[in-house]
Amino acid sequence: MSAFNFYNLKAEECFAQYQALSFEQVHRDWLDLLPGKAGMALDVGAGSGRDAAALAAKGWDVVAVEPASELLAFGKSHSQGMPVHWLADTLPELGKVRALSQTFDLILVSAVWMHLPESTRERAFRILANLLAPGGLLVISLRHGPSQDQRIFHKVSVAELEQFAKQQALKPRRVSRTSDAMQRKKVNWETVVFQLHDDGTGALPIVRHIIVNDSKSATYKLGLLRCITVIAETLPGLVIRRNDTEVTLPLGALALVWLQLYLPLLARKNIHQNPQGTYGFAKTAFFELGKLSGFDLQMGGRFEDGKAAWVHQALKDAAANILKMPTKYTTWPGTDSPVFSGQTFRTRTTGSNLCLDKEYLSSFGEFNVPTSIWDCCSQYACWIDPALVNEWALVSKSWNKGVAVSTIRDALELNPPKRCVTEARKLAIALIESNADLRCVWTAGKLNDTNLAIDHCFPWARWRNNDLWNLLPATDKANNSKSDKLPSAPRMESSKPAITRWWQEGYLQSPLSESFWVQAKAALPFSEQLSEVDGLFDAMCLQRAVLRKNQRLEEWR
Repeated sequence: MSAFNFYNLKAEECFAQYQALSFEQVHRDWLDLLPGKAGMALDVGAGSGRDAAALAAKGWDVVAVEPASELLAFGKSHSQGMPVHWLADTLPELGKVRALSQTFDLILVSAVWMHLPESTRERAFRILANLLAPGGLLVISLRHGPSQDQRIFHKVSVAELEQFAKQQALKPRRVSRTSDAMQRKKVNWETVVFQLHDDGTGALPIVRHIIVNDSKSATYKLGLLRCITVIAETLPGLVIRRNDTEVTLPLGALALVWLQLYLPLLARKNIHQNPQGTYGFAKTAFFELGKLSGFDLQMGGRFEDGKAAWVHQALKDAAANILKMPTKYTTWPGTDSPVFSGQTFRTRTTGSNLCLDKEYLSSFGEFNVPTSIWDCCSQYACWIDPALVNEWALVSKSWNKGVAVSTIRDALELNPPKRCVTEARKLAIALIESNADLRCVWTAGKLNDTNLAIDHCFPWARWRNNDLWNLLPATDKANNSKSDKLPSAPRMESSKPAITRWWQEGYLQSPLSESFWVQAKAALPFSEQLSEVDGLFDAMCLQRAVLRKNQRLEEWR
């Protein structure tokens, strides 16, 4: 029996059953998160109106959605005279709710989600996320256990909801587990609370608007926002200047990340990024760079002769396209005013060699990002980037009918495409073979060619960085123990002599010395003027604290 038919036939019985429990009994595990200031709430699957009436009594204006007409009539009668507005509507569409053109400070989806088939749930979650106001809470309860009547319940999970939330840039606030309030055997519940974060600047809702709601005739707006997010999270040292209103970046840095993002899609996979399949930046030089590996176009990379000319021209074409297209058309909601701005500098054709460093990338021009949006992209990249990838894949799919969404998502993996410790390992092996006393930076255990591992100090799985300063020699045992954890502050401090010694003996006395400093100055805060390892270590420890706060990483103690 369909849920609609069941609730219509059993409306009086269900009404009495639901009213036997109080709002506080059912929702006690998350009520402390309820904003002190009442706003506008959406109760999806409002049933008897118990929860809608309780919220209305607390001062909330409530839109109550119930698709079963008989149950709706009972609920409407129960809440008469209260600020509860009833609509006959249903997930996943919620067409009548969306026609209101309103957003909600609280969306409650209680004892509903198990009614939705798996094929409809991603769309349903996306629509709910779009209805959230800045700072708003989305509360979804999950029923686990067999049906004890004619209703059909589908299997549901917290993991699925958390994946949907990542795609929609919502922040998880709480997961709670409870037994069944009606004391039904083999029935238990999980409640998950998500939030559309608002730090007071309104930046994250603006970012999310660009990702999800802004009109797109190509993927360029998503590409630009992803470039900014990548630089904010992984290359903050490239900032030229900052004030209260805007942060200024090298235009060439945007162009470099742009190439890293679009080369796998166009030059290697031929996945269209607009309906026409033509692109102002994808010219001869761009496709020549498609012959390079994903590791070549990284900070500190050096190019000579013909390759230098191709890299320079491809960056120049990308920089021009960024200003001409997405910068011009990414506007504040409801206006024609661009969110971002920039200008090009006249650049000469490069000589026979170039190095991808801050000075060179700054020669292409400057790009300005509102400070609030920059800070938002820096702090919430771990939620913003998955949302960007998801929307980018869905938008691209409309122009690539024969390509699976999973294939597009794979092509959108950030370069570098995988962990790479080759150069660091070569240097470590060379030191071992020269009988140098090379030791594990974490345990001081002596290293040899059988127990040597190269550890990403800040774990690759959480922060994709193959920079030399982040690659440290360790024993296999220590590396396995650390796994994907972040070294604690005391652990870092106790290992400082070993880390700085490795930097000096491994990198700074090798041909990689210049690349080491270029990468470190681009990735670590306040490191642009540094030229000695003690100061660089301090900058590394500050970045550790930033990663711990922004990504809530588990620490290795």
